[in-house]
Amino acid sequence: MNNFSKVVAGVIRWGSWGTKMSSSKMGAMIRSCVELGVTTFDHADIYGNYTTEREFGDAMILSGVSREEIQLITKCGIIKPCAEKPGFQISHYNTSKRHILESVDQSLENLNTEYIDVLMINRPSPIMNYEEMGEAFHLLKESGKVREFGAVNFSPEQIRAMRKFYPISSNQVEVSMTHLTPLFDGTIDTCVANDMIPMSWSPLGGGSIYTNTKAGKKIELRLQKLADKYEWTLSEMALLFLLHHPAGIVPVVNYAKPDKIKESVDLLDVEISNEQWFEILISSQGEELP
Repeated sequence: MNNFSKVVAGVIRWGSWGTKMSSSKMGAMIRSCVELGVTTFDHADIYGNYTTEREFGDAMILSGVSREEIQLITKCGIIKPCAEKPGFQISHYNTSKRHILESVDQSLENLNTEYIDVLMINRPSPIMNYEEMGEAFHLLKESGKVREFGAVNFSPEQIRAMRKFYPISSNQVEVSMTHLTPLFDGTIDTCVANDMIPMSWSPLGGGSIYTNTKAGKKIELRLQKLADKYEWTLSEMALLFLLHHPAGIVPVVNYAKPDKIKESVDLLDVEISNEQWFEILISSQGEELP
């Protein structure tokens, strides 16, 4: 994953779950991202109720961007009943060998590509068979269909269990200035110990602060006061908090506008001090360090 961009473009809102881009607009968005140096795109088979991968694949043809210029991450394992998945009654997880292999073949077709750069298991199932998942990974690696493998929201124990059967190269988790648990429960440390890239699928922590709850408003006020001190926006402060971490946490920014992507990329050249980082931490927690 050394060739991946330091900011990853999340496409979850590009299709029917968000802005509903046309093929031409999505193609232009892909091209804009690449021109800004954002060459890694984060997918999941489930996005847009199993339609966004296919829309992105069609848009790639119109974008003028070659497959060799970009890296594609996609995920599988969540089953969501919808028109694209008839016959299922409830949402559930499927991490079986057969499902993983079939999902990859479908993603390859959808994305108009011969290989996926990283395949992730999209959230851990309580009935995961690690050995069976490892068998699927070996087959996909040997066939050239997938180059590397990762996970989403795996705990340190689940990472260790998975690595008994196959090495995974990344763990995408919810970590931000308002969701600090992975920094303290060993999740990020486990990534460092195993040469894995930690990624944040919610780098802005918006679900915690942009709410009408009393707790959310209190956090927002504390963080806004600090952001004003340094003339940052809350979004800028959130990204700087992650980018400063020595583990190399990679933010997945779920923007559907090139100017917002550019704002994120520009922050790669901004450095904050350790003291400023701890100011953000303390403001988020609402109390001084012990």
